[in-house]
Amino acid sequence: MPLLPQIKEPADLRNLDYEELRELCGEIRQFILDKVSVTGGHLSPNLGVVELTLALHRVFDSPHDRMLWDVGHQAYVHKLVTGRQGEFDTLRHTNGLSGYPSRAESDHDFVENSHASTSLSYALGHALAGYPGHTIAIIGDGALTGGMAYEALNHIAVTRPKNLIIVVNDNGRSYAPTVGGLAALANLAHYRFDPRYERAKKTLGKMLRGVPLVGETADELANRAKEAIKQILEPSTVFDSLGLKYTGQIDGHDIRLLEETFENAKTYDEPVVIHVVTEKGNGYKPAIEDEMEKLHGVGSFDVATGKAHKSELKLTEVAGRALAQAAAERPDVIGISAAMVSSTGMKQLWERYPDRVFDTGIAEQHAVTLAAGMAMAGKKPVVAIYSSFLQRAFDQIVADVALHELPVVFLIDRAGITGPDGPSHHGVFDLSYLRMIPNLVIGTPSNATELCAMIETAVDHDGPIAIRYPKGGATSVPTLPVEPIEIGKAELLSEGSDVLFVASGRMVEIAEKAAGDLSQGDISAGVVNARWVKPLDPRIAEWAASADHVVTLEDNVVAGGFGAAVMEQFSRMGVRKDVTCIGVPDQFLPFGSPGDVMEWAGMDVDSVVDRVRALLV
Repeated sequence: MPLLPQIKEPADLRNLDYEELRELCGEIRQFILDKVSVTGGHLSPNLGVVELTLALHRVFDSPHDRMLWDVGHQAYVHKLVTGRQGEFDTLRHTNGLSGYPSRAESDHDFVENSHASTSLSYALGHALAGYPGHTIAIIGDGALTGGMAYEALNHIAVTRPKNLIIVVNDNGRSYAPTVGGLAALANLAHYRFDPRYERAKKTLGKMLRGVPLVGETADELANRAKEAIKQILEPSTVFDSLGLKYTGQIDGHDIRLLEETFENAKTYDEPVVIHVVTEKGNGYKPAIEDEMEKLHGVGSFDVATGKAHKSELKLTEVAGRALAQAAAERPDVIGISAAMVSSTGMKQLWERYPDRVFDTGIAEQHAVTLAAGMAMAGKKPVVAIYSSFLQRAFDQIVADVALHELPVVFLIDRAGITGPDGPSHHGVFDLSYLRMIPNLVIGTPSNATELCAMIETAVDHDGPIAIRYPKGGATSVPTLPVEPIEIGKAELLSEGSDVLFVASGRMVEIAEKAAGDLSQGDISAGVVNARWVKPLDPRIAEWAASADHVVTLEDNVVAGGFGAAVMEQFSRMGVRKDVTCIGVPDQFLPFGSPGDVMEWAGMDVDSVVDRVRALLV
């Protein structure tokens, strides 16, 4: 009889012996493969933490003991054992099961922002607030490349709260192989965490107190001797340097050993760091053999081969081709990625010119200022980062790049509504927070050809420039190289006397379809492809003069976004015109297919048409 259907809550795990647990691990891996191969999602991170998750839930009492999953994309197993097995057919689908922990789904979920390097700060907040249960932060070695994690560790070392346990899940990877992470902590033994080691230290101290002393106390001599022995047997780690109780490396697939270690950790009246080693994609050969990303995040795929069912060319890949082409002609062009060389399209550049691509790890702030330094030294750095992750480096864009007017190119992937990854991954704020920055040019290509053209423009621009584009497929593949697009030059696609749509990025297609639908009802609608949000083409105001209403469309929050830029331009130019701004409302967006989320936000074609008809009544 299968074991997994019998697990309704974490307490059920404690009724199983170790042989049954081994069988359950196999069932869980097969369950995840079967479901994710249909729904898509984060595959290999979850295959790698099966035993770790079960051990945590057998030793700790969730939700009284709080497990905080850094990033959160490895929490599928956690969801399975906390009563959500029956919802996995809806994983990442509209109104279904979130791909990350979700406070609305379960009392066992606490952090759902799904951005890396945050769990230690959350956990320390619990501990310093006097939370009565244990707080367990599960953080990957990739997330430990983020500076915020070290800020928290530094504070933990000073405050030293009890009931705080840090589990470092070391699989040598984030999206891709971890850069500069815990790989440097090789050859660490776990005997220091054994109670017998603690007893041995105390015994040594007692023995040394009987030794005749000159110039130092027995306690001082004991401490010096213990430290000397420890350094001979085992090198220090960053955790040792901070004075934190540390043990590693623990086999992250040995449930019995994990449980013993966690039980020991509960006995200490101070923070404890447990370094476990897991294999990303464990139990699934195609994931293990995927050297670049280990099938990290996938769409639907064939379980037998690990191959995707759909092989649609993505705008990310188009951008990568254009960048590699530009770099072939310009030796000063270099690429910078924050742990996502392949995911942001830089794989082609890396394959051609590996010495011209720099992976900083999950360290967006450092990546941006690194680019600033390289630009100062005569290079043309291209920083490729997802929109929602670039938010973390706002200050660096302002003070380190734009203030110095440095020629740094930002390729902002996953801009706008992204879909199944949910509220923390929708890139709907970048137009607003970038538009306010002096010296920064912002481009919003409406298709793959314009994307390639703007990259050509960007690499020859003598100043900071950002090109933002959505997650999605390319309807056509341009022949490279493409002629650059002049900065600040928009495109009048059609004229209209009743309404003029002024659209940016992916919303140009929505505007054209809405204009077509409106024309069938005797409403004359024109369309402008703005192409550049900053600077705006002054002709937009001229084109608007012949229309009764102007409707702006953007894949960004309305507050401070593209529509606001159009109204500001009209105000500066003394143009009096009714302007309606359509974009993301003042709410965090749900997860679901991009089409469903667009409809929810009133940004799909039918919603736009209805809005315009209401305006003209």
